[in-house]
Amino acid sequence: MGKLIKNHWARLIVLTAAVYQVAAALEGFFWPKIFWDFLTKNLDGAVKPFPILQIINLLMGVFCFAWEWPLYPVVKMLPGLHRSMEARLVVYPLCSLAGVIMYQSTNSALYYLIGVGIYFWAFSEGETVCAEPWTVPKRGASRLGKV
Repeated sequence: MGKLIKNHWARLIVLTAAVYQVAAALEGFFWPKIFWDFLTKNLDGAVKPFPILQIINLLMGVFCFAWEWPLYPVVKMLPGLHRSMEARLVVYPLCSLAGVIMYQSTNSALYYLIGVGIYFWAFSEGETVCAEPWTVPKRGASRLGKV
């Protein structure tokens, strides 16, 4: 049996969250609703009459999908960003925050938080994200990612 590569597992969870966030943002254009509307009506301006929160969720979902898939131009343009678990630990809670405000995207916010927890677990155990997407690290590779 092999060893669980936690950053690949987290990548799949965050990909699921990003797809869900994009779908929720598109649904939010047709049925705008704030999750916290049972407490206050002050946040209704973020979704109607102009869909600010839906656009933010759409952009964040597309960005996270492009980062995690990863799309070839993203890897070649920003190889350090593609390999950085620290950047993921900063960006994904912000995506989760945007998702938890809009009613349709609360599930994606939970998926992002689970993905962040698993990325943190991988980071604390010294895993690295390989330079070539979807590959496994070579045996004896150091923590700095040198092969």
